[in-house]
Amino acid sequence: MYIYMNGNIVHQSQASISPFDHGYLYGLGVFETFRTYDGHPFLLGDHVSRLKQGLGALAIEMDIHLDEVTEIVRTLLKKNGLEDAYCRLNVSGGPGEIGLRTTPYEQGTIILFQKALPAPSPLREKEGVVLRLRRSTPEIDVRLKSHHYLNNLAAKREIGPSADQEGIFLTADGYVCEGITSNIFWVKGGELYTPSVETGLLDGITRRFILASAQRLNIPVHEGLFKVSDLNSSDELFFTNSVQEIIPVNRVGDRCFPGKSGTYTRQLHEHYQRYVTHLDFIEEMEGGNQHAGDDYMR
Repeated sequence: MYIYMNGNIVHQSQASISPFDHGYLYGLGVFETFRTYDGHPFLLGDHVSRLKQGLGALAIEMDIHLDEVTEIVRTLLKKNGLEDAYCRLNVSGGPGEIGLRTTPYEQGTIILFQKALPAPSPLREKEGVVLRLRRSTPEIDVRLKSHHYLNNLAAKREIGPSADQEGIFLTADGYVCEGITSNIFWVKGGELYTPSVETGLLDGITRRFILASAQRLNIPVHEGLFKVSDLNSSDELFFTNSVQEIIPVNRVGDRCFPGKSGTYTRQLHEHYQRYVTHLDFIEEMEGGNQHAGDDYMR
């Protein structure tokens, strides 16, 4: 597999970073994961925008432009012979002196790599598992999609390797927060609920997309602080992330849910798929707007 690294496309076997890269030494870096459909990156403008916000928070001075990232993605897809792909865009602080640095990073390391994805499996169900391990608080005021992933890794080890389960993090105060690699939503009485960013969750791009979709579909939305009892009393439940899209939940503990048969889950999934089939339009929007998904939704 070929990857993009610091301005060059190289085979993965030839790629290397400095042992003094602060992304390796101190976890100083952020990343974005997104997917392509038929060679088109979905909502890339929103991902690039969030990445740039993270770089600003970490004082990594690097100019990243949407059109350049789009071209890199397309070039790599062609080089790797892919159309439907998982993509990860990763930026670290780059090499530096040993020790905690307070000045900005000016020579960051940027890597973009891909792997093949099978054709989307519509509404693949999972079981939700409430984790014993609690969600760590963000490293700064808001949670970044950063290299600090031990909390997520430990949570995955708690539930095991099954691809048919997703862990549900609670905060230290017992409020529902998010999945290990996802955001969480549920429906009750025809209204959509999801934890607020106040819980310390990652404000996912697909999370934002679903909130905007609900607005367009005239589904009332509630963001707030909720307990596990709120999940258990809901009518439908699903997770979201950028690669797996909408993931219906069929069970949490002893409580069963309709999974992919849920009325609102299916409605939101159908709306999502309509966007996937209009990628050329979204791509055009992204070319002039960093938040194309939300603006097109409005």
